Amino acid sequence: MTDLEKVNRSRKGDFAEYYAVTWLWDQGFEVFQNCGCSGPVDMVAMSPEGDIILIDVKTMTTNGDKINNTNKLKPEQLELGVQKLAFNPITRELFFVNHYNGYETTYTRYRDKQQSQLDLDCSDAGC
Repeated sequence: MTDLEKVNRSRKGDFAEYYAVTWLWDQGFEVFQNCGCSGPVDMVAMSPEGDIILIDVKTMTTNGDKINNTNKLKPEQLELGVQKLAFNPITRELFFVNHYNGYETTYTRYRDKQQSQLDLDCSDAGC
C-alpha cells in the first residue's frame, strides 16, 4: 500500500491537484484553482500562447498492481470542453485523457503543437 492510499479520500484529491498545479507550471502554464469544492472544473490553465484550458483532475484508482482510469466526465463538463487530467498515485505522473473522440478542443490544439515542438527539439538534440 502506497502512502497516498493511506490518506483519506478528500486529501487524495487535494494531493493530486497540488501535483497537477506544479506539473502544469513545469509545462509553462499559468494556473488558477477553483476556490470551492464544487463545480465542473478544478482549475483553469493558460498556456504560454494564451490558450485557456478547463481542467478536472482525477486520481486514478489502484486495484492490486493495476491502475484504473474509469472516471468519466459529466455531460456538463463535456459540453464545456473540460479536459480530464489523470494522476497516477503510484508513479505520481499526470497525463491528459482524451474524451472527445476526434472533437478538437483548445487543449488538443495545444497538445498537437506541443508534440510537434517536442519532436523537433528531440531530433535537434539527438533523442
